[in-house]
Amino acid sequence: MHILVTGAAGKVGQAFIAATLADPTHAGTRLRALCHNRLLPETDRLSVVQGSIAERDVCRAALDGITHVVHLATCKEVPETVMDVTVKGLFWLLEEFRLSPHAKRFLLVGGDAAVGHFFHKHPAPITEDAPYMAYPGCYALSKVLEEVMVQQFGIQYDMDWTCVRAPWIMEKDDFKASLSFGDDLFGGPDWKTMVSEAEAGECRSAGAVPLLRDASGHPIDRNFVHVDDLVAAISLALVAPAARQRLYNICMDEPVNYARLADHLAKTRGLPSKDIKSNYVSNWMDNSRAKAELGWRPRYDLEKLIEASWQYQRSPNDERRVWYPG
Repeated sequence: MHILVTGAAGKVGQAFIAATLADPTHAGTRLRALCHNRLLPETDRLSVVQGSIAERDVCRAALDGITHVVHLATCKEVPETVMDVTVKGLFWLLEEFRLSPHAKRFLLVGGDAAVGHFFHKHPAPITEDAPYMAYPGCYALSKVLEEVMVQQFGIQYDMDWTCVRAPWIMEKDDFKASLSFGDDLFGGPDWKTMVSEAEAGECRSAGAVPLLRDASGHPIDRNFVHVDDLVAAISLALVAPAARQRLYNICMDEPVNYARLADHLAKTRGLPSKDIKSNYVSNWMDNSRAKAELGWRPRYDLEKLIEASWQYQRSPNDERRVWYPG
């Protein structure tokens, strides 16, 4: 195998590359990282190509001799570049891949933004057959377009593709930072803007966590996945015969319930919670297909996700940085 990883310097890309290089069953596998701004160090098994996937020549060079692709490169709420990267860039990758004599499987890492995340209510657990429902903004639209493009290339050219669709991906102390009422917040919602300034200050001082509720007052269920579980699913889907032209939801067995989250932190760490009413909705991603067809199982549940995040000690040289807005 010779695997091209786009967006290789990101959270998932670095974790996938490290896991593949450390796996004895992949002792003969080579990798190529396609990087835009951030570069990775080359080794005897990892080569690096720098450039934008919006340029066909870059895609052609990156795909030279490649057998498998793990496509991660994206941008979020950046209207000026999102279509160049997620539509034009993906199109050039797919074009060069389908024309390559070495091509075996193209794997796209999609996102639950394509089915509305916690903006649009689904009447039942979200399976891979749920309709596309982008929420406002260019990022969710781009995730819909990515999945549709890959599926259409399968129809047009019988291309071997697979897609693993992930909700919000956690690593290190991400989950803890996602609950902050301060400026160190990771992701959203921006909790400090949903309460008064005085209340936000009190929450920061007390280490309080948000207890997010819907418009009816019920605690929200929100889907997450740990990067280690996602990488394990990518590795399986990249080679499984059953994964040909198949889409998989890759997520925890149960979504995070903000009331259970608050209860666990109150019992284990004595942390208070702050009720926050919102217009967000609960959804439940169903990962049954990945379990049945790939033999994949998530290792992280709510308690493990919490404990791993709270116990993580970030080193001084591992600064949290947001590389793109949204």
